[in-house]
Amino acid sequence: MNAEQQRLTENYAGKGKWLKWGPYLSERQWGTVREDYSEDANPWTYFPHDHARSRAYRWGEDGIAGISDSRQRICFALALWNHHDAILKERLFGLSGHEGNHGEDVKELYYYLDSTPTHSYMKHLYKYPQEAFPYEKLLRENLSRGYYDSEYELLDTGIFQDGKYFDVFTEYAKASEEDICIRITLCNRGKEPAPLTLLPTLWCRNLWSFGLLPQKPVITLSPPAANYGSAMLQYPKVGNYVFYFEAPEDLLFTENDTNTALLFGFPNPSPYVKDAFHTAVVGNRPELLQGNTAGTKFAPLYRFVLEGGEEKVVRLRLRKEVLEGEPFREPFEALFRQRISEADSFYLGITTCRDKEEQLIQRQALAGMLWNKQYYNLDIPRWLSGDPGPPPPPLSRVDGRNSRWHTLNNEDIISMPDKWEYPWYAAWDLAFHCVALAMVDVDFAKNQLILFLREWYMHPNGQLPAYEWSFGDVNPPVHAWGCLQVYRMDKERNGKADYQFLERAFHKLLINFTWWVNRKDRQGNNIFEGGFLGLDNIGVFDRSEQIPGGGTLEQADGTAWMAMYSLNMLEMALELSQYNKSYEDVATKFFEHFIYITESLNQIRENWAGSWSEEEGFFYDVLSLPDGSKTPIKIRSLVGLTTLFAVLVLKKELVEQLPDFYGRLKWFKKYRRQNNAYRVIEDNEENEDILLSLVPRKRLEKLMEALLSEKEFLAPGGIRSLSKIHVKPYELAVNGEVFSLDYQPGEATSPLFGGNSNWRGPVWFPVNYLLIQSLEKYCAYFGGTCKVEYPTDSGNLLSLSEVARELSKRLISIFKADVSGHRRIHGLNDLYTRDPHFRDLLLFYEYFHGDTCKGLGASHQTGWTGLVAELINRTHT
Repeated sequence: MNAEQQRLTENYAGKGKWLKWGPYLSERQWGTVREDYSEDANPWTYFPHDHARSRAYRWGEDGIAGISDSRQRICFALALWNHHDAILKERLFGLSGHEGNHGEDVKELYYYLDSTPTHSYMKHLYKYPQEAFPYEKLLRENLSRGYYDSEYELLDTGIFQDGKYFDVFTEYAKASEEDICIRITLCNRGKEPAPLTLLPTLWCRNLWSFGLLPQKPVITLSPPAANYGSAMLQYPKVGNYVFYFEAPEDLLFTENDTNTALLFGFPNPSPYVKDAFHTAVVGNRPELLQGNTAGTKFAPLYRFVLEGGEEKVVRLRLRKEVLEGEPFREPFEALFRQRISEADSFYLGITTCRDKEEQLIQRQALAGMLWNKQYYNLDIPRWLSGDPGPPPPPLSRVDGRNSRWHTLNNEDIISMPDKWEYPWYAAWDLAFHCVALAMVDVDFAKNQLILFLREWYMHPNGQLPAYEWSFGDVNPPVHAWGCLQVYRMDKERNGKADYQFLERAFHKLLINFTWWVNRKDRQGNNIFEGGFLGLDNIGVFDRSEQIPGGGTLEQADGTAWMAMYSLNMLEMALELSQYNKSYEDVATKFFEHFIYITESLNQIRENWAGSWSEEEGFFYDVLSLPDGSKTPIKIRSLVGLTTLFAVLVLKKELVEQLPDFYGRLKWFKKYRRQNNAYRVIEDNEENEDILLSLVPRKRLEKLMEALLSEKEFLAPGGIRSLSKIHVKPYELAVNGEVFSLDYQPGEATSPLFGGNSNWRGPVWFPVNYLLIQSLEKYCAYFGGTCKVEYPTDSGNLLSLSEVARELSKRLISIFKADVSGHRRIHGLNDLYTRDPHFRDLLLFYEYFHGDTCKGLGASHQTGWTGLVAELINRTHT
């Protein structure tokens, strides 16, 4: 057990609190639903970026490269000024949902370079232009562009040319659970001298203005030492902390209170408001804060003029107790060397690859997973009714957004998809996050999965909350799958089964499964609806809204997800039956449920317009109209490919240990054979195992022709979300209204679901991961007897596991540098190749161009794209 593993063990055994402090600050608290108290429920206009520096937040805090305690009472982050901007760089800038031509989008360059799971060591890089940050240019240019235009990014402005920028590295090393050493390295990458002001800022989250804190915390200046200073933070019920800092040029104190005079025209009770640092530094009014030695927001100020290529280091330290001796002597630097060495040892211990390039990808992916942890707080009853201090919320809130979620009360550290673009949890994303997180911190992954099944998350009716924009939206039911993956990874690594975790999850998932059956199978025929199911704009029309013609949509993917859910629950029940035989009965229930779903999706009878087209070899959604007519919607997309996800191999040695279940299974097979029922169980004399699959072998082979065709789904970087045959648009007429869809390999060309994601052509990691896993399961049953052409029409025959490996390699290749150093994720921008200070920097995008592999959407959605780390291990085992 290495040092980092030891810290993890201590933390989860209750012998330490190594996770009390971490990168829990959001990167965008403004423009979120939880901070929205508007009458029209528009977070973007109610709390814009221009308000963020002057207005106290209610539900959390944000910052650059920041940390906080696990309840976000105390926060630390950077503020910078290049002596050209009109404001301090205190938080990341980006466009709101109505300003970007493809929805909200961060317009900054920053990278998560490293983190251990206990955050004993972390490293972050922010690239800050030396010229004035182009706020207006970014806004104006993106507003002028349409849906068919690419986004205008910070790199497109040319502001980083000739090295005219600062690299700002922020590193954290924990000497103990509550002794955090901070090292900030400022690098001038240009050739000419350039000024830079640094304000490492410590502040308290404002709870007092909302009637939530009877006694205000305070940060007070302590007597200075010869070459360093310190401040004491006193926080009722939280405790006292000491903040040490190398000798600065100045010391700034203010309050984390709203500047009401600026924003609302009401006099400020005190001149010491949240944005006072901006006024004092950028506005050149240092007298505003002179003589003030206490407040709830504090920063030592450092001014530098860095020569071309020069570096400066600033050291700080935040700890629970007063330190005997100087805080920045040699042990300080030695600690960083030690923690970096421990991080190296930890990551060498969890990787199966020895390729340096892939190790780089893996480590930055997992660093992003860990940096994307965020404190999330939202108490719906209080949010709906308001706080004691401020004015009450508008009456429209009573029946408005999320008003039916009265039991939701969240205050936890949660893995976020992207802390700027999606600074709120997304339930189906989380299941994929946990697979990658389990590589480094399986206990955190298990706790995350259990958390969303708790009463303060799950609705009393059993629905899991989707995301704060609409907790009632329906996402694919992958939570059980996530629980199983993490359980198996834990069992394989530690050599023992955590039945308690699996059992806790299983009981709550039963409630969620029942909600699905009751709400999404309205006709009781085992054909499920579900709405958009996380695939946003994949349909020819919005699948979450009223269906055209007043009909219903029998969704191939809704049904496939439920078949997969049934098999996940069956697998969990069988696993639990090994230590508690009472689960055999439940296993039988999910086995039968799966059989009925499979039969419904695959049935063929005279004059029946079913989901499967034998002629075209594909599954389609079916539009069912009030007149009884049924029309297959013949779009070749992931909707049809999700049918491959529902597959499970039952090992003979396992089922024979469960005689009741095995007996029921054999009876069920015999009974259905006698009654000429549709055959959904694969077994043969050569293989004593049993295959449960939504897709029979012949249909599997037909689907593989489309899946592996470079003219359809097979892209250079994986499997596309929509077949390339739809370059020629598909059209559907319903009651005189025409709907259309076409192949869009890049960004969305319509505003459907905000226009900031696109499932009509790009490559998405989560569904590719599920496809790879499914192919491996099919191969575990069929072995070498089932070979397919890869690519289609190439004459190159591979087993399904070999295909899975090749798809994994394609996905990994998106991030790998070619011989010139170019990585396809960066598109045509050559700065990542030319500039040595860009060369090894990776971004883990939300999705990828279906033809070029360029990264698109949220640029830091390591969340599910972090699965690449697990794929790298998978290809080397």
